[in-house]
Amino acid sequence: MTLIELLVVVAVIAVLTAILLPAVQTARESTRRIACLNNLRHVGCALHGHLLARGAFPVGCTEWRSPGKSGPERCLAWSSRILPWLEEQAVADLIDHDKPFDHADNAAAAATALAIFRCPSADRPDALVGGLGRSDYGGVTGERITSPNNPEKGGLIHDRGFSPREMPDGLAHTALVGECAAGTWPDGQWINGRNLFDQAYAVNWPTWEDELRSRHPGGGHALFGDGSVRLLGDSLDTRILAAACTRAGGESLPVAGATP
Repeated sequence: MTLIELLVVVAVIAVLTAILLPAVQTARESTRRIACLNNLRHVGCALHGHLLARGAFPVGCTEWRSPGKSGPERCLAWSSRILPWLEEQAVADLIDHDKPFDHADNAAAAATALAIFRCPSADRPDALVGGLGRSDYGGVTGERITSPNNPEKGGLIHDRGFSPREMPDGLAHTALVGECAAGTWPDGQWINGRNLFDQAYAVNWPTWEDELRSRHPGGGHALFGDGSVRLLGDSLDTRILAAACTRAGGESLPVAGATP
């Protein structure tokens, strides 16, 4: 093989690599996005299992407590309540719901890493956050795009659970859970009741706050009350996004711009 032929071969290999590598990366992200979507679908089924058994969706957070403080408040998350319907009965049996999430008696359960709560595209490599099982999904307490979120407008709020009849916007139009998988979200733990957020900006808006943010190109997944999961786009009109985050806003805007 002459030097010219060798250079031609190297050039061809370089061109093929440049063409194929983005395609491979796109295929991998597509696989990760499907896995994330399926995680949320399972979470949706579990929420409905809780609904059928208890007559309402779970409380978003039981007895909220400020970050970094200790106290008697239990600060238990909605995600800790749905474990029996996620085929995690063994972990559920370890939780004493009469005690705080960070109580020593709940340490074994809290330190369990559960894949169902982790998005494969998230940029947090560890399965634990602060020694507790990580969650890349947060409950939606409402929105601050159009007005203050007081009282809370969402479907998973503090110290109260809702039945479908108490969500007149309709389950198909009310987001209950959304991805919060970008950055170092310190409250992203499935047992921690601070695993909640209210939406104040567009999807994937760069902010330090807990928001609907993901590492999927173009948007973030949201689980709606009817069990459907949709990719809400970065360019989704914030008025529509706000409407999706409320249970009883009476908005007539459809949840447009979402990908099934």
